[in-house]
Amino acid sequence: MRILAPLRHPPLALVWSGLAFSALGDQLNLVALGWVAVDAFGPAAGYLSAAKAAIVLLTAAFGGSLADGWDRRRTMVGADLCRCLVLALFVLAWLAEGRPDPWLLGAAVVVLAAGEAFFEPALQTVLPALVVEPGLLVAANGLLDATDRLARLIGPGLIALAGAGLPPVHVFTLDAVSFLTSAAAVASVRLPRMPRVRTGLAPAGSLVRGFRAARREPLLGYLLAAGGLLNGVWYTVFFLAVPLAIGGFGASGAAGLGLYGLVFSCYGFSNLAANLIVGSRPLPARPAGLIFSGVAMTGAGIGLMALACTPLVPPPLQRPAFAAAAAVSGFGGPLKDIAAAALRQILIPAADIAAAMRASLIVNASGLLLAMLAAPAACAGLGAAGVMLAGAAAYGAVALAGWIRFAGMPALAAPPPARGES
Repeated sequence: MRILAPLRHPPLALVWSGLAFSALGDQLNLVALGWVAVDAFGPAAGYLSAAKAAIVLLTAAFGGSLADGWDRRRTMVGADLCRCLVLALFVLAWLAEGRPDPWLLGAAVVVLAAGEAFFEPALQTVLPALVVEPGLLVAANGLLDATDRLARLIGPGLIALAGAGLPPVHVFTLDAVSFLTSAAAVASVRLPRMPRVRTGLAPAGSLVRGFRAARREPLLGYLLAAGGLLNGVWYTVFFLAVPLAIGGFGASGAAGLGLYGLVFSCYGFSNLAANLIVGSRPLPARPAGLIFSGVAMTGAGIGLMALACTPLVPPPLQRPAFAAAAAVSGFGGPLKDIAAAALRQILIPAADIAAAMRASLIVNASGLLLAMLAAPAACAGLGAAGVMLAGAAAYGAVALAGWIRFAGMPALAAPPPARGES
Protein backbone atom coordinates (compact mmCIF):
# COMPACT_ATOMS: atom_id res chain seq x y z
CA MET A 1 0.00 0.00 0.00
CA ARG A 2 1.47 3.32 -1.13
CA ILE A 3 0.61 5.19 2.09
CA LEU A 4 2.89 2.81 4.03
CA ALA A 5 5.82 3.23 1.63
CA PRO A 6 7.43 6.09 3.64
CA LEU A 7 7.88 3.65 6.54
CA ARG A 8 10.71 2.08 4.54
CA HIS A 9 12.83 4.98 5.79
CA PRO A 10 13.69 4.46 9.50
CA PRO A 11 13.83 8.16 10.57
CA LEU A 12 10.32 8.87 9.31
CA ALA A 13 9.05 5.55 10.67
CA LEU A 14 10.43 6.39 14.12
CA VAL A 15 8.92 9.88 14.18
CA TRP A 16 5.58 8.49 13.01
CA SER A 17 5.51 5.86 15.76
CA GLY A 18 6.04 8.49 18.45
CA LEU A 19 3.39 10.77 16.97
CA ALA A 20 0.90 7.89 16.73
CA PHE A 21 1.07 7.21 20.48
CA SER A 22 0.93 10.92 21.27
CA ALA A 23 -2.15 11.34 19.08
CA LEU A 24 -3.90 8.49 20.91
CA GLY A 25 -3.31 10.20 24.26
CA ASP A 26 -4.55 13.50 22.85
CA GLN A 27 -7.81 12.00 21.62
CA LEU A 28 -8.50 10.29 24.94
CA ASN A 29 -7.81 13.63 26.61
CA LEU A 30 -10.02 15.62 24.22
CA VAL A 31 -13.06 13.38 24.51
CA ALA A 32 -12.89 12.99 28.30
CA LEU A 33 -12.25 16.67 28.90
CA GLY A 34 -14.96 17.73 26.44
CA TRP A 35 -17.55 15.49 28.04
CA VAL A 36 -16.70 16.46 31.62
CA ALA A 37 -16.70 20.17 30.75
CA VAL A 38 -20.10 20.05 29.03
CA ASP A 39 -21.51 17.87 31.83
CA ALA A 40 -20.38 20.44 34.40
CA PHE A 41 -20.96 23.73 32.58
CA GLY A 42 -23.38 23.01 29.74
CA PRO A 43 -23.01 25.34 26.73
CA ALA A 44 -20.70 27.61 28.76
CA ALA A 45 -18.00 24.93 28.39
CA GLY A 46 -17.26 26.58 25.05
CA TYR A 47 -15.33 29.28 26.90
CA LEU A 48 -12.69 26.67 27.83
CA SER A 49 -12.07 25.98 24.13
CA ALA A 50 -12.05 29.73 23.53
CA ALA A 51 -9.25 30.11 26.07
CA LYS A 52 -7.24 27.37 24.33
CA ALA A 53 -7.74 29.05 20.98
CA ALA A 54 -6.56 32.38 22.40
CA ILE A 55 -3.33 30.78 23.64
CA VAL A 56 -2.65 29.15 20.26
CA LEU A 57 -3.32 32.47 18.57
CA LEU A 58 -1.03 34.47 20.84
CA THR A 59 1.75 31.87 20.80
CA ALA A 60 1.71 31.51 17.02
CA ALA A 61 1.56 35.28 16.54
CA PHE A 62 4.24 36.34 19.02
CA GLY A 63 6.41 33.24 19.33
CA GLY A 64 6.84 32.50 15.67
CA SER A 65 9.59 35.01 15.03
CA LEU A 66 11.63 33.40 17.82
CA ALA A 67 10.89 29.82 16.76
CA ASP A 68 12.06 30.48 13.20
CA GLY A 69 15.57 30.92 14.56
CA TRP A 70 15.54 27.76 16.66
CA ASP A 71 16.61 24.24 15.76
CA ARG A 72 13.43 22.45 14.60
CA ARG A 73 14.16 19.17 16.38
CA ARG A 74 14.87 20.88 19.70
CA THR A 75 11.69 22.91 19.30
CA MET A 76 9.62 19.75 18.85
CA VAL A 77 11.29 17.92 21.75
CA GLY A 78 10.96 20.92 24.05
CA ALA A 79 7.27 21.35 23.22
CA ASP A 80 6.60 17.67 23.99
CA LEU A 81 8.53 17.72 27.28
CA CYS A 82 6.77 20.86 28.51
CA ARG A 83 3.38 19.30 27.76
CA CYS A 84 4.41 16.08 29.52
CA LEU A 85 5.55 17.99 32.61
CA VAL A 86 2.41 20.07 33.05
CA LEU A 87 0.18 17.01 32.65
CA ALA A 88 2.27 15.05 35.15
CA LEU A 89 1.92 17.86 37.71
CA PHE A 90 -1.82 17.98 37.08
CA VAL A 91 -2.17 14.21 37.60
CA LEU A 92 -0.10 14.22 40.79
CA ALA A 93 -2.16 17.08 42.25
CA TRP A 94 -5.40 15.29 41.29
CA LEU A 95 -4.26 12.06 42.98
CA ALA A 96 -3.13 13.96 46.09
CA GLU A 97 -6.30 16.07 46.44
CA GLY A 98 -8.81 13.55 45.14
CA ARG A 99 -10.14 16.01 42.54
CA PRO A 100 -8.77 18.04 39.61
CA ASP A 101 -7.07 21.27 40.61
CA PRO A 102 -8.69 24.14 38.61
CA TRP A 103 -5.50 26.23 38.57
CA LEU A 104 -3.36 23.37 37.27
CA LEU A 105 -6.09 22.54 34.75
CA GLY A 106 -5.84 26.10 33.47
CA ALA A 107 -2.05 25.84 33.34
CA ALA A 108 -2.34 22.56 31.43
CA VAL A 109 -4.64 24.15 28.84
CA VAL A 110 -2.15 27.01 28.39
CA VAL A 111 0.92 24.79 28.01
CA LEU A 112 -0.80 22.24 25.77
CA ALA A 113 -2.02 24.97 23.44
CA ALA A 114 1.35 26.74 23.36
CA GLY A 115 3.14 23.45 22.74
CA GLU A 116 0.89 22.73 19.77
CA ALA A 117 1.62 26.17 18.30
CA PHE A 118 5.38 25.48 18.42
CA PHE A 119 5.33 21.78 17.48
CA GLU A 120 3.11 21.75 14.38
CA PRO A 121 4.97 24.35 12.26
CA ALA A 122 8.29 22.68 13.06
CA LEU A 123 6.90 19.28 12.03
CA GLN A 124 5.60 20.66 8.74
CA THR A 125 9.03 22.11 8.01
CA VAL A 126 11.04 18.93 8.63
CA LEU A 127 8.65 16.52 6.90
CA PRO A 128 9.79 17.22 3.29
CA ALA A 129 13.40 16.70 4.40
CA LEU A 130 12.51 13.34 5.99
CA VAL A 131 10.89 12.13 2.77
CA VAL A 132 13.83 10.70 0.82
CA GLU A 133 11.70 10.04 -2.27
CA PRO A 134 9.94 13.26 -3.42
CA GLY A 135 7.17 11.24 -5.06
CA LEU A 136 6.13 9.97 -1.61
CA LEU A 137 5.38 13.39 -0.15
CA VAL A 138 1.59 12.94 -0.42
CA ALA A 139 1.88 9.44 1.09
CA ALA A 140 4.00 10.81 3.95
CA ASN A 141 1.42 13.52 4.66
CA GLY A 142 -1.28 10.87 4.56
CA LEU A 143 0.69 8.68 6.93
CA LEU A 144 1.19 11.44 9.49
CA ASP A 145 -2.39 12.60 9.06
CA ALA A 146 -3.38 8.99 9.81
CA THR A 147 -1.95 9.37 13.31
CA ASP A 148 -4.80 11.69 14.22
CA ARG A 149 -7.39 9.75 12.23
CA LEU A 150 -6.41 6.41 13.77
CA ALA A 151 -6.30 7.93 17.25
CA ARG A 152 -9.74 9.45 16.69
CA LEU A 153 -10.97 5.94 15.97
CA ILE A 154 -9.18 4.03 18.74
CA GLY A 155 -9.14 6.61 21.55
CA PRO A 156 -12.87 7.35 21.78
CA GLY A 157 -13.56 3.65 21.18
CA LEU A 158 -11.59 2.80 24.30
CA ILE A 159 -13.67 5.31 26.24
CA ALA A 160 -16.86 3.90 24.74
CA LEU A 161 -15.86 0.40 25.86
CA ALA A 162 -14.50 1.38 29.26
CA GLY A 163 -17.17 3.92 30.16
CA ALA A 164 -16.95 4.81 33.81
CA GLY A 165 -14.34 2.07 34.35
CA LEU A 166 -11.61 4.33 32.95
CA PRO A 167 -10.80 6.90 35.66
CA PRO A 168 -10.48 10.36 34.07
CA VAL A 169 -7.22 11.02 35.89
CA HIS A 170 -5.52 8.16 34.06
CA VAL A 171 -6.59 9.60 30.72
CA PHE A 172 -4.29 12.53 31.50
CA THR A 173 -1.62 10.13 32.74
CA LEU A 174 -1.64 8.33 29.39
CA ASP A 175 -1.44 11.65 27.54
CA ALA A 176 1.63 12.67 29.60
CA VAL A 177 3.36 9.37 28.79
CA SER A 178 2.50 9.78 25.12
CA PHE A 179 4.21 13.19 24.96
CA LEU A 180 7.31 11.69 26.59
CA THR A 181 7.32 8.92 23.98
CA SER A 182 6.98 11.42 21.15
CA ALA A 183 9.86 13.50 22.52
CA ALA A 184 12.10 10.42 22.73
CA ALA A 185 11.27 9.44 19.14
CA VAL A 186 12.01 12.90 17.72
CA ALA A 187 15.19 13.26 19.80
CA SER A 188 16.58 9.99 18.46
CA VAL A 189 16.29 11.04 14.81
CA ARG A 190 19.09 12.92 13.04
CA LEU A 191 17.41 15.59 10.95
CA PRO A 192 18.99 17.46 8.04
CA ARG A 193 20.05 21.02 8.71
CA MET A 194 17.03 23.19 7.99
CA PRO A 195 17.00 26.87 7.00
CA ARG A 196 16.61 29.33 9.86
CA VAL A 197 15.02 32.71 9.30
CA ARG A 198 16.08 35.70 11.34
CA THR A 199 13.20 38.09 11.91
CA GLY A 200 14.31 39.62 15.20
CA LEU A 201 12.06 39.74 18.25
CA ALA A 202 9.19 41.52 16.47
CA PRO A 203 6.48 39.07 15.36
CA ALA A 204 5.43 41.15 12.36
CA GLY A 205 8.10 39.76 10.04
CA SER A 206 7.16 36.13 10.59
CA LEU A 207 3.42 36.84 10.41
CA VAL A 208 3.61 38.85 7.20
CA ARG A 209 5.92 36.31 5.57
CA GLY A 210 3.59 33.43 6.41
CA PHE A 211 0.45 35.12 5.13
CA ARG A 212 2.19 36.32 1.98
CA ALA A 213 3.58 32.85 1.26
CA ALA A 214 0.10 31.31 1.45
CA ARG A 215 -1.68 34.07 -0.43
CA ARG A 216 0.75 33.88 -3.36
CA GLU A 217 -0.99 30.61 -4.26
CA PRO A 218 -4.71 31.36 -4.87
CA LEU A 219 -6.03 27.98 -3.69
CA LEU A 220 -3.92 28.03 -0.52
CA GLY A 221 -5.01 31.61 0.07
CA TYR A 222 -8.68 30.65 -0.19
CA LEU A 223 -8.23 27.72 2.19
CA LEU A 224 -6.42 30.00 4.61
CA ALA A 225 -9.27 32.54 4.53
CA ALA A 226 -11.94 29.86 4.99
CA GLY A 227 -10.01 27.88 7.60
CA GLY A 228 -11.12 29.94 10.58
CA LEU A 229 -14.80 29.56 9.74
CA LEU A 230 -14.55 25.81 9.13
CA ASN A 231 -12.48 25.19 12.25
CA GLY A 232 -14.83 27.19 14.45
CA VAL A 233 -17.88 25.41 13.08
CA TRP A 234 -16.31 21.97 13.50
CA TYR A 235 -15.41 22.52 17.14
CA THR A 236 -18.79 24.06 17.92
CA VAL A 237 -20.58 21.08 16.42
CA PHE A 238 -18.50 18.22 17.81
CA PHE A 239 -17.56 19.60 21.22
CA LEU A 240 -20.76 21.46 22.11
CA ALA A 241 -23.71 20.58 19.88
CA VAL A 242 -23.00 16.83 19.79
CA PRO A 243 -22.77 16.36 23.59
CA LEU A 244 -25.91 18.46 24.01
CA ALA A 245 -27.71 16.38 21.37
CA ILE A 246 -26.68 13.17 23.13
CA GLY A 247 -28.18 14.55 26.32
CA GLY A 248 -31.37 15.12 24.34
CA PHE A 249 -31.44 11.41 23.49
CA GLY A 250 -31.72 10.70 27.22
CA ALA A 251 -28.14 9.45 27.59
CA SER A 252 -26.30 10.74 30.64
CA GLY A 253 -23.43 9.79 32.90
CA ALA A 254 -21.39 6.78 31.81
CA ALA A 255 -23.94 5.89 29.10
CA GLY A 256 -23.70 9.38 27.64
CA LEU A 257 -19.91 9.32 27.67
CA GLY A 258 -19.97 5.91 26.01
CA LEU A 259 -22.30 7.16 23.25
CA TYR A 260 -20.12 10.23 22.77
CA GLY A 261 -17.09 7.97 22.38
CA LEU A 262 -19.03 5.80 19.89
CA VAL A 263 -19.91 8.84 17.78
CA PHE A 264 -16.26 9.89 17.64
CA SER A 265 -15.22 6.32 16.82
CA CYS A 266 -17.60 6.25 13.84
CA TYR A 267 -16.22 9.60 12.74
CA GLY A 268 -12.68 8.29 13.21
CA PHE A 269 -13.34 5.05 11.29
CA SER A 270 -14.43 6.89 8.15
CA ASN A 271 -11.61 9.41 8.70
CA LEU A 272 -9.11 6.59 8.59
CA ALA A 273 -10.72 4.93 5.57
CA ALA A 274 -10.60 8.16 3.58
CA ASN A 275 -7.02 8.74 4.74
CA LEU A 276 -5.89 5.35 3.41
CA ILE A 277 -7.56 6.05 0.06
CA VAL A 278 -6.25 9.59 -0.43
CA GLY A 279 -2.81 8.89 1.01
CA SER A 280 -2.32 5.93 -1.36
CA ARG A 281 -2.86 7.99 -4.50
CA PRO A 282 -0.80 10.79 -6.06
CA LEU A 283 -2.01 14.35 -5.73
CA PRO A 284 -4.50 15.13 -8.52
CA ALA A 285 -3.34 17.56 -11.20
CA ARG A 286 -6.32 19.73 -10.23
CA PRO A 287 -6.65 19.19 -6.46
CA ALA A 288 -9.45 21.75 -5.93
CA GLY A 289 -12.14 19.21 -6.80
CA LEU A 290 -10.83 16.76 -4.21
CA ILE A 291 -10.49 19.43 -1.54
CA PHE A 292 -13.97 20.93 -1.92
CA SER A 293 -15.61 17.51 -2.24
CA GLY A 294 -14.19 16.84 1.21
CA VAL A 295 -15.55 20.12 2.58
CA ALA A 296 -19.00 19.34 1.13
CA MET A 297 -19.03 15.81 2.55
CA THR A 298 -18.13 17.03 6.05
CA GLY A 299 -20.99 19.52 5.88
CA ALA A 300 -23.43 16.90 4.56
CA GLY A 301 -22.65 14.62 7.48
CA ILE A 302 -23.23 17.44 9.96
CA GLY A 303 -26.60 18.14 8.30
CA LEU A 304 -27.57 14.48 8.62
CA MET A 305 -26.63 14.58 12.31
CA ALA A 306 -29.05 17.47 12.76
CA LEU A 307 -31.74 15.47 10.92
CA ALA A 308 -31.23 12.55 13.32
CA CYS A 309 -32.20 14.84 16.21
CA THR A 310 -35.64 15.63 14.74
CA PRO A 311 -38.95 13.72 14.97
CA LEU A 312 -38.43 12.71 11.32
CA VAL A 313 -36.23 9.90 12.68
CA PRO A 314 -38.03 7.46 15.03
CA PRO A 315 -36.56 7.52 18.58
CA PRO A 316 -35.23 3.92 18.46
CA LEU A 317 -33.24 4.83 15.34
CA GLN A 318 -31.94 8.21 16.46
CA ARG A 319 -28.75 7.01 18.13
CA PRO A 320 -27.57 4.71 15.29
CA ALA A 321 -28.57 7.32 12.70
CA PHE A 322 -26.61 9.97 14.58
CA ALA A 323 -23.50 7.77 14.69
CA ALA A 324 -23.85 6.88 10.99
CA ALA A 325 -24.14 10.57 10.07
CA ALA A 326 -20.93 11.26 12.02
CA ALA A 327 -19.23 8.62 9.86
CA VAL A 328 -20.39 10.42 6.69
CA SER A 329 -18.96 13.66 8.03
CA GLY A 330 -15.67 12.05 8.96
CA PHE A 331 -14.97 10.84 5.43
CA GLY A 332 -14.56 14.39 4.14
CA GLY A 333 -11.71 15.57 6.36
CA PRO A 334 -8.75 13.76 4.73
CA LEU A 335 -9.87 14.76 1.24
CA LYS A 336 -9.17 18.37 2.17
CA ASP A 337 -6.44 18.12 4.78
CA ILE A 338 -3.96 15.80 3.05
CA ALA A 339 -4.17 17.63 -0.27
CA ALA A 340 -3.81 21.03 1.42
CA ALA A 341 -0.77 19.91 3.46
CA ALA A 342 0.96 18.48 0.38
CA LEU A 343 0.24 21.64 -1.62
CA ARG A 344 1.71 23.79 1.14
CA GLN A 345 4.93 21.76 1.13
CA ILE A 346 5.13 21.63 -2.68
CA LEU A 347 4.30 25.22 -3.58
CA ILE A 348 5.84 27.16 -0.68
CA PRO A 349 9.64 27.49 -0.29
CA ALA A 350 11.07 25.44 2.59
CA ALA A 351 12.14 28.55 4.51
CA ASP A 352 8.53 29.79 4.56
CA ILE A 353 6.66 26.55 5.33
CA ALA A 354 6.72 27.06 9.12
CA ALA A 355 5.55 30.67 8.76
CA ALA A 356 2.75 29.59 6.41
CA MET A 357 1.69 26.83 8.80
CA ARG A 358 1.75 29.34 11.63
CA ALA A 359 -0.50 31.66 9.62
CA SER A 360 -2.93 28.76 9.26
CA LEU A 361 -2.81 28.12 13.01
CA ILE A 362 -3.51 31.79 13.69
CA VAL A 363 -6.53 31.87 11.36
CA ASN A 364 -7.89 28.58 12.72
CA ALA A 365 -7.41 29.68 16.33
CA SER A 366 -9.09 33.01 15.61
CA GLY A 367 -12.09 31.22 14.12
CA LEU A 368 -12.24 28.82 17.06
CA LEU A 369 -11.99 31.67 19.56
CA LEU A 370 -14.83 33.64 17.97
CA ALA A 371 -16.97 30.53 17.54
CA MET A 372 -16.54 29.41 21.14
CA LEU A 373 -17.38 32.87 22.43
CA ALA A 374 -20.58 32.90 20.37
CA ALA A 375 -21.45 29.19 20.68
CA PRO A 376 -23.04 29.18 24.17
CA ALA A 377 -25.60 31.79 23.10
CA ALA A 378 -26.12 30.05 19.75
CA CYS A 379 -26.76 26.69 21.42
CA ALA A 380 -29.15 28.28 23.88
CA GLY A 381 -31.04 30.07 21.10
CA LEU A 382 -31.00 27.54 18.25
CA GLY A 383 -30.61 24.29 20.13
CA ALA A 384 -28.16 21.54 19.19
CA ALA A 385 -29.93 20.65 15.94
CA GLY A 386 -30.15 24.28 14.85
CA VAL A 387 -26.45 24.84 15.45
CA MET A 388 -25.62 21.74 13.40
CA LEU A 389 -27.84 22.90 10.53
CA ALA A 390 -26.13 26.29 10.52
CA GLY A 391 -22.75 24.56 10.53
CA ALA A 392 -23.73 22.36 7.58
CA ALA A 393 -24.79 25.46 5.65
CA ALA A 394 -21.43 27.13 6.33
CA TYR A 395 -19.52 24.11 5.03
CA GLY A 396 -21.75 23.95 1.95
CA ALA A 397 -21.20 27.62 1.17
CA VAL A 398 -17.39 27.30 1.38
CA ALA A 399 -17.45 24.22 -0.88
CA LEU A 400 -19.75 25.79 -3.46
CA ALA A 401 -17.77 29.03 -3.63
CA GLY A 402 -14.54 27.04 -3.96
CA TRP A 403 -15.87 24.87 -6.78
CA ILE A 404 -17.02 27.96 -8.70
CA ARG A 405 -13.83 29.94 -8.18
CA PHE A 406 -11.32 27.17 -8.92
CA ALA A 407 -13.20 25.24 -11.62
CA GLY A 408 -10.69 26.44 -14.21
CA MET A 409 -7.58 26.13 -12.04
CA PRO A 410 -4.46 25.29 -14.12
CA ALA A 411 -3.15 21.77 -13.68
CA LEU A 412 -0.13 21.20 -11.46
CA ALA A 413 3.06 19.95 -13.01
CA ALA A 414 3.29 16.16 -12.75
CA PRO A 415 4.97 14.89 -10.72
CA PRO A 416 5.46 18.00 -8.57
CA PRO A 417 8.84 18.14 -6.82
CA ALA A 418 9.14 18.49 -3.05
CA ARG A 419 10.98 21.54 -1.78
CA GLY A 420 12.57 20.15 1.35
CA GLU A 421 16.22 21.14 1.89
CA SER A 422 19.02 19.04 3.24
